Amino acid sequence: MFAQALPELGEAFALIFQPAQIMYLLGGVLLGLSIGVLPGLGGIAGLALVLPFMYGMDPVAGLALMVGLIAVIPTSDTFSSVLLGIPGSSASQATVLDGFPLAKQGHAARALSAAFTSSLFGGLFGAFILTFIILAARPLILAFGLPEMLMITVLGLSVVAILAGRVPLKGVVAAGLGVMVGTVGSAPAGGSLRMSSYELPYLVDGLQLVIVGLGIYAIPEITSLLRRDRPIAEGGSLGDGWSQGVSDWWRNKWLSLRCAVIGVVVGIIPGLGGSVVDWLAYGSAVQTAKDRSMFGKGDIRGVIAPESSNNAKEGGGLVPTLIFGIPGSGSMAIFLGGLALLNMTPGPQMVRNNLDITYTIVWSLALANIFGAGLCILLSNQIAKLTTIRFTILAPFLFMLIGFAAFQSRQSALDLAALVAIGIFGILLRRFDYSRPAFLIGFVLSTQTEIFVNQAVQIAGARFRRSAEAGWDYILSPITIGLLILTVISVVVGIRASKNIRENMDAPAVSKTAPAIFLGAITLYLVVSIFDAWGVGRLQDKIFPLTVGLVTLLGAVVLLIRMAVKPATDDVFIDLEKGEDGEAPHGLWTTLAWFASLVVMTFVFGYIIALVLFLVAFFRSRGRFGWKTTILSTAIGLAFIMGLAAILGRDFPPGYLQTLIDLPWPFT
Repeated sequence: MFAQALPELGEAFALIFQPAQIMYLLGGVLLGLSIGVLPGLGGIAGLALVLPFMYGMDPVAGLALMVGLIAVIPTSDTFSSVLLGIPGSSASQATVLDGFPLAKQGHAARALSAAFTSSLFGGLFGAFILTFIILAARPLILAFGLPEMLMITVLGLSVVAILAGRVPLKGVVAAGLGVMVGTVGSAPAGGSLRMSSYELPYLVDGLQLVIVGLGIYAIPEITSLLRRDRPIAEGGSLGDGWSQGVSDWWRNKWLSLRCAVIGVVVGIIPGLGGSVVDWLAYGSAVQTAKDRSMFGKGDIRGVIAPESSNNAKEGGGLVPTLIFGIPGSGSMAIFLGGLALLNMTPGPQMVRNNLDITYTIVWSLALANIFGAGLCILLSNQIAKLTTIRFTILAPFLFMLIGFAAFQSRQSALDLAALVAIGIFGILLRRFDYSRPAFLIGFVLSTQTEIFVNQAVQIAGARFRRSAEAGWDYILSPITIGLLILTVISVVVGIRASKNIRENMDAPAVSKTAPAIFLGAITLYLVVSIFDAWGVGRLQDKIFPLTVGLVTLLGAVVLLIRMAVKPATDDVFIDLEKGEDGEAPHGLWTTLAWFASLVVMTFVFGYIIALVLFLVAFFRSRGRFGWKTTILSTAIGLAFIMGLAAILGRDFPPGYLQTLIDLPWPFT
């Protein structure tokens, strides 16, 4: 097995260590560091930002950029968890429990050092295990046909839906809704239009992954941080203890190994990933400790355990992503979109025929973990100072980048309008505790699942016409039956474990009205989608959205019934607007209106002119800057975005003004 793969492994090494690929990998690591410091953004928003720039890139260079970003975010999000006490991502919630108390005691450097060392070990361990899993899995992959691929897709959807929050049925509705949104546009089989028309050409090709990823993740998190109008962290001093943190890891190396194994195993389960891995690792540390008295008060083991598992899960998450094309997490869902832009199709064919590319991804992950951990240690003092900057200063630049990245998906100003609409929807999903990873993974798997269903039905139908035995043998292979049993078991276990798997912890549930209205709007959309699918002429184009729509509608109706009979304190009524977000000094919609104003002005004046007006107004009004600082900050923003566009050869969104006056670049 290993001897046969040696030539491809050698090619992978040759690809990775080319100077240009190392530079792209480092670029991805630096970008991941920048994004990981900002609480809540994570790999999904980061990958969505770089996705539009994958067009035309060399495949290995594009892979290096994406893998560098993915690898370092579970490391860099530790800054927010330790210095601020706010999880940098859903996978670093448990780190807060002991990391933040250590920082308050003056041991932030010790906590960060132990975390980075644990992250490095976990990342390398995950890549090491992934190397051998892929080699061992190659013979098994040869047995996978359409029914098996369909069942493993169903397994991924069911697991991510059930394990998506404290109310499992909300996860089911979110995943089903993501699948339904993914069916908008022309059907992959017969080309019938669904929830769109030729009068609105923008939707004929469906919604773009870049727009959905940025809208569902980046917009809600940036808006939430901007509302609070405060620095990311209060102090920039890390104290001492860098060497002590490494010593702490060495003393607890077996705990780190055990938690890395947990991370790999959890990462392999499609869709589970960050929502649970840190809590499982933290729970393992507590349960096996002889002295538990300091956990939650500043025990270094409470940092080592979750950080070891966080990075290891990325290696595990690549198993279903690369072998079967099923995203192991929300960031892996965006990663699949990036691979598609690089003309790569992950799955059995890629592992069979392109093992060199597969291992390029795996070992780039290991190398990026080394770069990431090293840079985090080297740049820690500077990064800590960056966290003392008011987020109000950073937000307009982030809005600027998001708008520019969104436009690159189709080069249409309507991209920005779609981004605002989906951003509002993402804010509401976050507010009412519907799993955004479940929605995103459902959206990504929608087209793929429909293709599997159509092709499997056609082949099975042909075999049934030949003989019933041949048809059943095709559908009910041993692997398919095994996956079906595993799906049922995972759903049962997931429902029981859902109380401990929460994307938003300690969220209050104090109101019935707003959650019920939002669920009612989701139900109405599902009803309209079902009626629209029913009216589609081709049978093969209507069956999939009808089936998924009816199942999702059933889940929504059950939730509505639960809302009708349960008190306002039930988890189904969770409303984050009544929690920390609601205590923010700025309102939700007035904050979002700033970004919406940039979009509206873009339609009128074009992006560059609109950006000048937006930045000046924002820095003067929300930033409370003087005129000199406002002009300087605006000039810096414009220079950066125009330089980026010039290097990449990109244009900016035009407006109505450009139809009246012939303006030179960059105004066109």
